[in-house]
Amino acid sequence: MSTLEGPDVSDARPGRRAWITRIVLLVVAALSTVTVVRLVGRVDWDAARDALTHLSWWHAIVLLAVVLVRQVLLAMPLRFFIRGVTFYRATINDLGATLMGLIAPPPSDIALRVAMFKSWGVSPAKGLAGTVMNSLTFYIARFSGPLLGFILLLAVGEAPSFRWLELLSIAVAVAILVTVLMVVRSDPLARTVGTRAGRIVRRFRRSVDPDRWADACQSFRADIAERFHSGFPLAVLSQAGMMVVDLAALVLCLRFVGVTADEVGVVWIAIAYLFAFPFTVFPLWGIGIVDALILAALVEAGGPQVEAAAVAGLIVWRVFTVGVPVLLGALAVAVWRREVAGRSPGLTPRPGESE
Repeated sequence: MSTLEGPDVSDARPGRRAWITRIVLLVVAALSTVTVVRLVGRVDWDAARDALTHLSWWHAIVLLAVVLVRQVLLAMPLRFFIRGVTFYRATINDLGATLMGLIAPPPSDIALRVAMFKSWGVSPAKGLAGTVMNSLTFYIARFSGPLLGFILLLAVGEAPSFRWLELLSIAVAVAILVTVLMVVRSDPLARTVGTRAGRIVRRFRRSVDPDRWADACQSFRADIAERFHSGFPLAVLSQAGMMVVDLAALVLCLRFVGVTADEVGVVWIAIAYLFAFPFTVFPLWGIGIVDALILAALVEAGGPQVEAAAVAGLIVWRVFTVGVPVLLGALAVAVWRREVAGRSPGLTPRPGESE
């Protein structure tokens, strides 16, 4: 089911397929993690636990503040693409969807987003179009990470080695960007893109109707075209900013547990992060496989002596960048429900909030 067609919460089959896909991806991530860690070497878990003792109470406050900035930046495209959605609402919407995507089968996250949009007087069609652009902008940033990694490698005079394989990631980012630009350019191009994409997908799923995909692309263009040209550059910048803040959180976590700048400089942490970032496409932001790839790069840069502390730093990083947003998501949903309950029982928007 295409997201452009809207959520069909009455059909359980997409939810089952999504859960099966998620489980398969988690298995692949687990196997990949084991493989990479074995290549790095056995982890000294006692030393990793000792590294965690370097943490102080104020470290948690700093990391919480960084994560809050990260989440706001991550949600910003919703503000740029959807009229009537403030930065606050965008953040609440994105955090709530993060929670629902973890605890309930799809499309529960989309259903929650739509309910929030309706309560704010935003039409579901425009809300879904903005949500799609939010996701596409993030995917462009996600798969563009290695491009910056290659630039940093060139700056430090390091050979890319096996990292040339990540040119495929850059190609994916370019393909998404070109497709988006074609869809928003004109109705005929939007229909052409939808039809051709539908025909390709139909080879694997016979239930796909290319004409419906064409209609969906055309409707998507109509819903997003008004704000695309002003919103898209800002959305891309916000996602680039999110990656910078996410990287800053990783650097802080490593420094807090004892990985010094003399052992692994910021540039090497950035290179490790940028080349691993496309693998956040796996569930839970690629937990396991991303960490293993970063760990391997850090050990390569700083030597085996940094391995235990790097493991500790990565654990802290994941607690704050994966665990904290889930808790914030629960708070976001509670705050939104209280706001709606305090307004009216029928999710009626306030005067002046309609599109």
